[in-house]
Amino acid sequence: MSHNLRAIGGGLAAWSIRHPIGVVMITLAVMVLGLFALQRLNIDLLPHIIYPDIRVRVIDPGVPATIMEDEVTRQLEEQLAITEDAIHVESQTSEGRSGVSLSFEYGKDIDVALRDASTRLDRAKRFLPDSVDAPIIYKRDPSQIAIAEYVISSALRSPVELRSWVDYSLGKWLLNLPGVAAAEVGGGLVREIQVVADQERLAGMELDILDLADALETGNKETPAGRLLMEWGEISARTAGRFRSVREIIDLPIPVETDQGTRLLQLGEVAQVIDGAEEERLRIRFDGLPGIKLSIQKQPQANTVSVVDAVNVRLAELERDGLVPEDIEIQAVDDQARYVRRSLNNALTAAGSGAVLAMLVVFIFLGSLRRTLIIGSAIPIAVLVTFVLMSGAGLTLNIMTLGGLALGIGMLVDSTIVMLENIYRHQRLGEESERAPLLAASEVNSAIIASTSTNLAAVLPFLFITGLVGLLFRELIFTISAAIIASMLVALTLVPALAGRIPARREGLLRRAINKILEWLQNGYGWLLGWLIRAPWLILAAFIAGLSVTVPPFLDSKQIFLPRMDEGRIQISLSADRGINVSGMNALTERVEEIISGQPEVESIFTTVGGHVFGRSQHEAANRASIKVQLLPLQARGDISSQSWITRVKKELNQARLVGLRVRMYTLGVRGIRFNRSDDDFAMRIKGPDLALLERLAAQVVERLKGLEGLVNLGHSAEETNQELSVRVDRKRAASYGLTVEDVGKAVRFAL
Repeated sequence: MSHNLRAIGGGLAAWSIRHPIGVVMITLAVMVLGLFALQRLNIDLLPHIIYPDIRVRVIDPGVPATIMEDEVTRQLEEQLAITEDAIHVESQTSEGRSGVSLSFEYGKDIDVALRDASTRLDRAKRFLPDSVDAPIIYKRDPSQIAIAEYVISSALRSPVELRSWVDYSLGKWLLNLPGVAAAEVGGGLVREIQVVADQERLAGMELDILDLADALETGNKETPAGRLLMEWGEISARTAGRFRSVREIIDLPIPVETDQGTRLLQLGEVAQVIDGAEEERLRIRFDGLPGIKLSIQKQPQANTVSVVDAVNVRLAELERDGLVPEDIEIQAVDDQARYVRRSLNNALTAAGSGAVLAMLVVFIFLGSLRRTLIIGSAIPIAVLVTFVLMSGAGLTLNIMTLGGLALGIGMLVDSTIVMLENIYRHQRLGEESERAPLLAASEVNSAIIASTSTNLAAVLPFLFITGLVGLLFRELIFTISAAIIASMLVALTLVPALAGRIPARREGLLRRAINKILEWLQNGYGWLLGWLIRAPWLILAAFIAGLSVTVPPFLDSKQIFLPRMDEGRIQISLSADRGINVSGMNALTERVEEIISGQPEVESIFTTVGGHVFGRSQHEAANRASIKVQLLPLQARGDISSQSWITRVKKELNQARLVGLRVRMYTLGVRGIRFNRSDDDFAMRIKGPDLALLERLAAQVVERLKGLEGLVNLGHSAEETNQELSVRVDRKRAASYGLTVEDVGKAVRFAL
């Protein structure tokens, strides 16, 4: 008898039926591994994407664009253009800012390219002016985008005091949290010691502004003095020359040559020393209350949700322990963990609903609670096996991998039901309890393997897709493949091992009723099939008619890369005519804020006037402002879409007649996803040697495109003309006074 059973075969499924205890123990071990793997999986909204782009940014506030282009941009372009494997070089220059972008083919090791570009940048630094800030080079990695942003405000503290507290206290408390890469502060005012020269007194002492600058520079230096060697040891030495107080600056001696000899003046005699703050070029506020922006950036492999939760817990602890003064208020502006949780919860709900419905269908058709529980246990076990494979591949839990899991669950149910139903059928035929599951497994074993292999063959080629599609969907395809393999293993091991131990008993009332319904459906299907066979042309006609109805809507429907997520996040970009100052721009922005705050769907408003802030980097542009609007959840705002809200608010802004103000409004999509080198959905470039001609052509293109339906927020990069005060030096007269062009330039800069 045993020999006859072994002759049946059945492969892995037959072995599992003969060794149910071993299969269960292996399953328990895999479940433990799956739980550990699940704890190691990071949670994020999207897969980790690094674009094949490298960017270099140089800032020198207040320098005109033409000078930035000649002295900075051209030097950067010449050196960075020879970076190995770079296929595209693009630069953009504006007042006080120069940026160069390098693009590479998808598949290029971006870390190698970053090292090569850094070497080229080091060479370019030798040719850059001394006044520029340290160049910043970085790769386009969405993980570098802040995962949480806060606004810190105080009704009692000055902007300088508030900035110092955030920079040196709050930022340090958050920086040592696990997974936090940086706590970057933007906005506010930094303490600045201003030296305002008395030009008349300087002239009376036969001094000029350059003499004061030289005295301050030479009098504020730390000089290493080497080592003092002694019989018992040595001590390092230095000359401590830096100013330690404002009084030292006031008392700084300045030698002056007079008829009676050299006389020492104090700096305070010819200049006023003011302990104040830098000029306010950027204003930040949240719901109308001025503040300072604090951005939290996570480490590339850190868990977004865990890091944000840790930051919020630390802030709550600081407030509870009294380390946050009572006059300081901390408000969250942006929290990426909220969107991650919402998206993942929706995906988990969909996957869980699919599993429950699958179990319900199995129960209806098999009428056995114990067989239904086999399906119910097989689904989470297969998911845990998939987690083990995902952890080994370094994947994260995101909407792509969860979508792959949901598809894998459906395939798991397919293979499991085939195995379960065939075993149940053989048991109902009255075969021996040991022989029935073996025969059933041998019949479908190869079919399950073949169907699984077919599914794998259909999805695996997508792993070799390059470009953004490959970066975005690679984890989805890998997860689907892992789930397919896991479902096959569970269907060939655990399911037959458990199903073979459940005997077929007398069918219950529900089962008999369902059998009658199925029998009626089968008879009806047989009758319909026999009738259609006699009229085969009718089947062909029905098929053609169905195609004619379904294909046109499919071809005419909108084709998009990713569906838009209506999270109620609106970005408003404001720009005014060049020449306006920060105060004037702030007044216009406040009028826009007043209109927006009057909308009942608005939850919060975050405003930046005078440029923008990214981490610690600030781009100053007095004629620009941005407003981030967070709407209430979709149901709370009466199912009004973000686009409908934008259309309504645009009409109100047009009615307000804000002269000289250009307003662009758009919904914020998935953070970190960009389909081209531009920040907009559609961008085109016009190239040529004549810049004036290019500006005219760009204006004509924008004017012609304005009439096209579906295009909004049209504009071009040269639509704003910078106002510039140019001082031309008479070299002969300057030389007669012993001055160079550089001396005159420094004097003008100090004066302004």
